[in-house]
Amino acid sequence: MIRSILIPLVDKALEKPGNILILHHYCNKEDYMYHHAISTGLIGGYIAFKIQCDLADVYQVAIGGCLADCGMAKLSPRIFNKTTSLTVEENKEIHNHPIFSYKMIKDSSIIKDSVKLAILEHHGRLDGTGYPQTIKTKSMHVFSKIIAVADVFHAMTSERLYRKKQSPFKVMEMILHDDFGKFDLAVVKTLLSGLANFSIGSKVKLNNGSIAEIVFIDPSSQTRPLVKVVDNEQIINLGINRELYIEEIL
Repeated sequence: MIRSILIPLVDKALEKPGNILILHHYCNKEDYMYHHAISTGLIGGYIAFKIQCDLADVYQVAIGGCLADCGMAKLSPRIFNKTTSLTVEENKEIHNHPIFSYKMIKDSSIIKDSVKLAILEHHGRLDGTGYPQTIKTKSMHVFSKIIAVADVFHAMTSERLYRKKQSPFKVMEMILHDDFGKFDLAVVKTLLSGLANFSIGSKVKLNNGSIAEIVFIDPSSQTRPLVKVVDNEQIINLGINRELYIEEIL
């Protein structure tokens, strides 16, 4: 069922890959879990495609991303509706969902073992943090690394009951700097390169409220492009003006 729905979506998305990087626009906080499953699959498939996985593996990664959080169905619904911070016990409960997800799909004949492993590992981090267990760099499969980045990218760019959405540029900057060492750098840069390629000409809102257009992205500073303010045509280099950043892609 999942395969018959997701594969046509992957094919369509890869025809216009720029749309994959704005999936958060279609996500609302009430239906977040459903949007997140599809979006993580599509973003993961896109990354796999860009690092030149064969098409069969692109589809497999997409299915893995889509099913990574299926174990959430085993958790108490009260957790998903909270607008405040989770308790220690609730966090422990959340940390079990990759195990539940793995158990739900481990006997599937249409999912590769490497993808089943990625579903279990998608909250692992290269520095040994994450859950459900500490995972060292050498043990994480490339599919695990892809789904980990796809998952956190969509989660951080989407509106949640307890948090406002953040722009893809801001999120990628946080992943590169605040979370340095947690995610595979090649995977992160692949996603960032795609974001940069499809963002020239996009209208954005800066954190000071100004509406601007992205006019140039320096390959050495892809999260902080040059923008032209719509009202006065002022050119601002966000790489130099560090107090400003892109709050939203319009």
